[in-house]
Amino acid sequence: MTPRPITKRVALVTAGALIAVGTFAAGVGVAGPEKQKHAKKPAKAEIAALFDGWNDALRTRDAETVADRYAKDAVLLPTVSNKVRTDHAGIVDYFEHFLKNKPVGKKIETHINVLDSNSALDTGVYEFTLTDPDTGAKRVVEARYTYEYEKHGGAWKIVNHHSSVMPEG
Repeated sequence: MTPRPITKRVALVTAGALIAVGTFAAGVGVAGPEKQKHAKKPAKAEIAALFDGWNDALRTRDAETVADRYAKDAVLLPTVSNKVRTDHAGIVDYFEHFLKNKPVGKKIETHINVLDSNSALDTGVYEFTLTDPDTGAKRVVEARYTYEYEKHGGAWKIVNHHSSVMPEG
């Protein structure tokens, strides 16, 4: 066998190097831009405090104040209504009726899962003390809940809220 001329070997090596460099460059492009520094995940206590803010909003007895804690496209599956609320007006409507009972919420059990710096879940059991607007009689309603929070414009908003009366009440 006759050896190949060196010039061809160099050309093959150079072509191979170009292919490798091209592949490497393509790989970098596929991998995406250099990682940007992301905001730190919030502490579970910060997410837990979002309920306190929501509960404080209930105490204002103003449906708009409560509804402002929800994202514009939030979904509310409320405790004492069979109607799913999927927009601001629907959420306001629910709270206009619910707030007549002067609800005061209290968490009984909570499980918080911080997904990333901009989203978290808070699930568990809470109870509401409700006052009948006509008789003044008080009753306690225990319910399961899930709040899904996302940061919108730097502020935590509820994007999904499911609350249902305990089935074995």
